[in-house]
Amino acid sequence: MNNIDTMSVNAIRILSADAIQKANSGHPGLPLGCAPMAYELWMNHMNHNPADPEWANRDRFILSGGHGSMLLYSLLHLFGYGNLSKEDLMQFRQLGSMTPGHPEYGHTVGVEATTGPLGAGMGMAVGMAIAEAHLAEVFNKENYPVVDHYTFALGGDGCMMEGISSEAFSLAGTLGLSKLIILYDSNKISIEGDTDMAFTEDVQKRMEAFGFQTLMVEDGNDLEAIGKAIEEAKADTERPSFITIKTEIGYGCPAKQGKASAHGEPLGVENVAALRDNLGWPYEEAFYVPDEVYDHFKAASAEKAETEAAWNVMFAAYCEEYPEMEALWKQYFDGDAAVSEQLMADESFWAKTDKAEATRSLSGKVINRLKDLMPNLMGGSADLGPSNKTVMNGIGYFSRDDRAGRNMHFGVRELAMTAIANGMLLHGGLRTYVATFFVFSDYVKPMARLSALMQIPQIFVFTHDSIGVGEDGPTHEPVEQMAMFRSMPNFHVFRPCDAVETAAAWYSAVASEKTPTALVLSRQNLAPVAGSSREALKGAYVLDDCDGTPELILIASGSEVELAVKAKEILVAEGRKVRIVSMPSMDVFEEQSAEYQESVLPKAVRRRVAIEALGGFGWGRYIGLDGAAVTMTDFGASGPAKVLFEHFGFTAEHVAEVARSL
Repeated sequence: MNNIDTMSVNAIRILSADAIQKANSGHPGLPLGCAPMAYELWMNHMNHNPADPEWANRDRFILSGGHGSMLLYSLLHLFGYGNLSKEDLMQFRQLGSMTPGHPEYGHTVGVEATTGPLGAGMGMAVGMAIAEAHLAEVFNKENYPVVDHYTFALGGDGCMMEGISSEAFSLAGTLGLSKLIILYDSNKISIEGDTDMAFTEDVQKRMEAFGFQTLMVEDGNDLEAIGKAIEEAKADTERPSFITIKTEIGYGCPAKQGKASAHGEPLGVENVAALRDNLGWPYEEAFYVPDEVYDHFKAASAEKAETEAAWNVMFAAYCEEYPEMEALWKQYFDGDAAVSEQLMADESFWAKTDKAEATRSLSGKVINRLKDLMPNLMGGSADLGPSNKTVMNGIGYFSRDDRAGRNMHFGVRELAMTAIANGMLLHGGLRTYVATFFVFSDYVKPMARLSALMQIPQIFVFTHDSIGVGEDGPTHEPVEQMAMFRSMPNFHVFRPCDAVETAAAWYSAVASEKTPTALVLSRQNLAPVAGSSREALKGAYVLDDCDGTPELILIASGSEVELAVKAKEILVAEGRKVRIVSMPSMDVFEEQSAEYQESVLPKAVRRRVAIEALGGFGWGRYIGLDGAAVTMTDFGASGPAKVLFEHFGFTAEHVAEVARSL
């Protein structure tokens, strides 16, 4: 390691230690141990341009061990990303700063994904590699490799213990994603101590079994060995690569090096001083980096800008020779608004059906309509495509042998499926959806939360939405899941009652720019509902009204809207004035004006009944203290759907009885 390399690596270490110490909070162990591998990768093996952080053909880097965020912030600062200043580093972990505790996508320039939950970054890296492989197949022409880049992810023992990593890596190996390269910070330390307490497997053999090329670097400070391993990884065009790099957590700090205490707490003033002495860092001033180091990074950034400039020249020639591909590129990367406009103006998209159909089947028809309007739409299911009705007909499956396929076989991997789809969406150029049974959304939720946190418009198709699942019984009958998703910030949930509302749900999902959308769909057939309309785009609307002011409001979603209609018939025959409100999306309704909300649910009408064959949590805000809810209070049972609905009180007669009692 020559002098400028040594100084640069140590600058990363010192900036990280100083920021964590000033904040009196953070994780110094990873930055100190991983600084050499990160420096070598970013400086010598990764195509990126700090002056254009969103360059389409940049290599992607994800810090899966997001607790080590100061490693990433130090790199971004030294390379000059987004003018991330020394003052920004000094505000590490402070309210409103550009350097939050864990990297946040869309907040700090140069951060490719929000990481923190261990292993999530590994799943998103797999998704980015899938996106690269698919887009390369679509766009590349002879002499024009316009999509040609790598995805790198760095994580440690915690990432490797989490099940999501195994799920994602298993699929990555199956698909032969050769441009995916994982850097494994192997320091054998976790928060509680030596990893031998709970983690003794041979990780290399596991990764080899997944189908990865496995490489080993014995000394995490050996830049030459690290660089050689990265180039060897790139040379394998058949398999993804996994590089184990043996490091010492907290390297350079005599009192902390190799110890669990280096993981998640500041080093302490005396230990930071000892770190400087031990590394031979002669500058006592906190956050000080000599000009020669800044100049070194500045020169590297200039060279990397030239790499993009050469790509831009090639891309311009490509567009001139293939104008149809230029148009397709714009459609992939900038075409969502045009699709939304086309759908809104297409009356056939909003047409009612004349027969009873499950909303999962109606959704499947929409997907197969969208596939032609959106050539960049990719998605699939956790091995439930035929049941979820999420297969795009006539379009192949993305695989090792067919990179052009747009259907995804995710396998039985709900958690990794969602992280992978997030990565595909983050990559750019694609719109994605994932699917499973609603009850298994429990496996999806942690990564759906990241979708919402990152403000990316991921689409979730959840079918078999209630006790209508029937004979499969309570293990497959969702109850509390709806409340879980409705409670999540920046997340839309639609439970449509028929074809028109299903179209509205899909339209909202496709038109969304920053909010994920879940479509919660029935297994059983639902009759078309008179009065349903694209007003569903407002989340809730008056589906069927009465003359004058109603004395009673029935509020329902999904399969229970038809039930509300039948209950109204009984109540009207008794001389009661009843309004029916269809509420496919509480979340969207809450975004409407106070005036609109009052027009649908007048505060003066206090006698209200909510009807939904799911848990009742959350309905209180709409029915108040004077209302009632016909909802589930336990986990369901095994039996024919019709029998279960009657057993649990989802009948027009029971709804009418509850309404009378108010």
